[in-house]
Amino acid sequence: QVQLVESGGDSVQAGSSLRLSCALSGFTRDDYIIGWFRQAPGKGREGVSCTVIRDGSTYYADSVKGRFIVSRDNAKNIVYLQMDNLQFEDTATYFCAADYPGLLSPFLVDYSSSCPSYGMDYWGKGTLVSVSS
Repeated sequence: QVQLVESGGDSVQAGSSLRLSCALSGFTRDDYIIGWFRQAPGKGREGVSCTVIRDGSTYYADSVKGRFIVSRDNAKNIVYLQMDNLQFEDTATYFCAADYPGLLSPFLVDYSSSCPSYGMDYWGKGTLVSVSS
């Protein structure tokens, strides 16, 4: 059973850095996507990044490009989201999610150009990031 568990959220001041972790389990193939999403109070869910696990290519939303970086520890099955120069606008609950279609089934989303939440099949419960200005 696929599971994703986020951790690392905290309350920080603007300009600070945080690293979020997404612990993965239950994947039996490497043809899946890991996305980071965030949802601020009263707002919709925004795709922050989507990573093609097989080749490591990552799409970043314009709002985080140059400040956030995704990395992986394959031995530990963890995907990280390094967030630098955090701003008040980054305050949100952050979720990791996976698009993990059935064997031989194609991805229905072009993750090289977008990171929509509707493409995801599995979700973690989220971790809260609060940035004070």
